[in-house]
Amino acid sequence: MCARVSQNENRVLIFSALLASGFAIGGLVLGLLVGSLVIVFDGVYSSVSLLLTLLSLAVSKYIQTPSKNNFPFGKAILEPIVISIKAIVILGIVGYSLHSAVIAMFTGGRDVDASIATLFGVVNVVGCGYAWWYIANKSRTFSSGLIEAESKQWQMDTLLSVAVTLGFVTAWGVTFTPWASLSVYADPMMMCLMSGYFIKVPFDMLREAARELLMMSPDKEICSQVDESIQAVDSVSSQNIALAGVTKIGRELRVDVDIKIDTSAIIAVDDIERTRSSITRKLSALPFDLQLNLSIAR
Repeated sequence: MCARVSQNENRVLIFSALLASGFAIGGLVLGLLVGSLVIVFDGVYSSVSLLLTLLSLAVSKYIQTPSKNNFPFGKAILEPIVISIKAIVILGIVGYSLHSAVIAMFTGGRDVDASIATLFGVVNVVGCGYAWWYIANKSRTFSSGLIEAESKQWQMDTLLSVAVTLGFVTAWGVTFTPWASLSVYADPMMMCLMSGYFIKVPFDMLREAARELLMMSPDKEICSQVDESIQAVDSVSSQNIALAGVTKIGRELRVDVDIKIDTSAIIAVDDIERTRSSITRKLSALPFDLQLNLSIAR
């Protein structure tokens, strides 16, 4: 990864950490004051997001430092490990919050000051929405699994804030109707409804990270782009080359290519290097750190 991309990654992670700390403190304090399970969950989620962002920042910096002795094949494997930790922690938070919401539903609900909670929700929507937009744009500018995971964290926080705000507006409106007694169920019910979505996102993060850790094939788009590049080089090369395998681990794209020759043929080192250079130029358009391995197949 080039120095400029690494610097941008660090800036985004620091920005995310500072913003998450503000929402964490605000959510926990206000949630406890008004007695809202959803706002407390939002504060806890932001607190955990802050810790996970600091973990991402530490790993990002560590990946950039040379360490050939301990990691002879590079440190890219640390990226999906961090993403897996994030996903597992978020799944744990969602599971515990869902359990608390179900208990509250069957024990009389929770009485919440909907007016204050609504104001907090609006502030959260604006702040989290901006963070999601900013980090998502940065993620499109340069490829980084850590930044993509950070963007998904803020996406979840934004959608949570939108759901909280809409739920409290509805609960506030119900207090002026003959069904005002049912408003106490709004808070735990919102938590139950949101859990369905919140379980899906970290589960998808965990699944993708596990695929990288197991060195499985990346998504079809990456495989197709690599295959097209290899075929383009093969069409103009005097050698018979074929794609043997593709894996993506963190920010690294590992490509294995076979150079097929007859058992009696002799191939010059210069020809192999020209093939390597041609393939590298073709694959350099992809936003990853390329690790190219050429093998002679007879």
